Amino acid sequence: MNSTFIHSLIKPTLSTLMLAAILGSSGCAYNSIFINYPAQIAPIKQELNTATPMADIEKLASNIQGNDGLLYAQEAGRVAQVAGDFASSRKYYQQAVEAYIAFDDKAKISASDIGATATSLVLNDNAIPYRGPGYERIMLHQYQALNYLFSGDYQGALVEVRRSNELQGSEQERYQKSQKSVQAMANGTIDAEMNKLGQAAGTVTSSFLNAYSYYTTGLLHEVLGEPNDAFIDYRKAAQISPDNTYLQQDLVRLAKQLGMPQYDEFKKRWGDAKLPKAGEGQVILMVEKGFVPEKQALTVPFTIHGNWQTVSLATYGPNNSVVAETQVQGLGTVLKTEPIANIDALAINALKEDLPGTLVRQVARVYAKSEMAYQVEKSGKPGNNAADIGSIAMQIFNVVSEQADRRSWLTLPKQAQIGRRYLNPGEYTLQLDKAPPAKIEVAAGKTTLVWAIDTGNYTRIYSIII
Repeated sequence: MNSTFIHSLIKPTLSTLMLAAILGSSGCAYNSIFINYPAQIAPIKQELNTATPMADIEKLASNIQGNDGLLYAQEAGRVAQVAGDFASSRKYYQQAVEAYIAFDDKAKISASDIGATATSLVLNDNAIPYRGPGYERIMLHQYQALNYLFSGDYQGALVEVRRSNELQGSEQERYQKSQKSVQAMANGTIDAEMNKLGQAAGTVTSSFLNAYSYYTTGLLHEVLGEPNDAFIDYRKAAQISPDNTYLQQDLVRLAKQLGMPQYDEFKKRWGDAKLPKAGEGQVILMVEKGFVPEKQALTVPFTIHGNWQTVSLATYGPNNSVVAETQVQGLGTVLKTEPIANIDALAINALKEDLPGTLVRQVARVYAKSEMAYQVEKSGKPGNNAADIGSIAMQIFNVVSEQADRRSWLTLPKQAQIGRRYLNPGEYTLQLDKAPPAKIEVAAGKTTLVWAIDTGNYTRIYSIII
């Protein structure tokens, strides 16, 4: 790290620094620099477990133009979507999409970027404008596709899922390029933390390959008359989630219908295809359960030049909770859904992938803060009470301002599950686990898509015939 550059960033006096921090924190109702993000979103998540999930959505929307605007737009879009207000959700998600595009279009570092980086060196990473990890961006387009679908705009839905698919490839390339510049920063502490996160993520090894997104894309391709594209996407989903028997049957069925050479292999591995009888329709269930976990703070205190400093990193605790399969009654025999994606594992992997880059910023910040404290102390004369107070105030400020960046899209589900069944036409009454019953219609030769969102104490069910 260039020491001249660091010194140029730490020239402001203590009073100037504190004034900037106060002004920055007063600019919006929510601010992550001094108040951790999970604490801000906790009331929003609680409302999603009530009959009035959009009670505080305006508080989210009021921050969309701020430093974390992209994140608030995603949260507001998800809250509206869970509540069934697909039009409002589309509007908020579009604002998030535009924010991502604005990040993409920055060909060089702007003055605001330099300012945010400088502020982050004397405060914390929460001063850097939020640009979500790849898995969030992918799910944003997937969820926007569902908004279009449940609003009756099938072509708009296809555009969004295709964009979701493209992003799974481009985000992987972006990650691989970024790692080349930070590999040299790895050390024993970071390696140990990355190993711990890897264990918490289980068998999921990346954040940007999402079987749920591929499955949603394949489903839309199939029901909208593009079976070849559907087969490709189902196969990608099965490569990520190979044990899902519904996905296996999708591949056998499409391979048979399309006369593909893989049919004999799939039949041998997973059994023959189960095809609908004449006049039957089908029900496809997508069930989302819980919330992704919140990031925790790992703070380590130490001294430099005799002054206290801290390093605070974001991490995840052990991921031991098991999400039960959903039991669906009302469709003849009990139907059990199966997991298609663990969104919590995607989030854990995203943090793991970003950890080396976070360490680079931590090194710069520790140096900057220690130098500020040292310069304040050195500038004072022995016995000068004002200098002593200034030194103590600087140390307190450094400890208080060092906050781990715990921002992430917290209204996403913990896990997504799927199920499928052929049925005779008619009206059916579904009951998912202990949730209140919901009526759906099944039409001959059509698909009834059922989307259930279980936020813990409240389950909402939406259905559409395609």
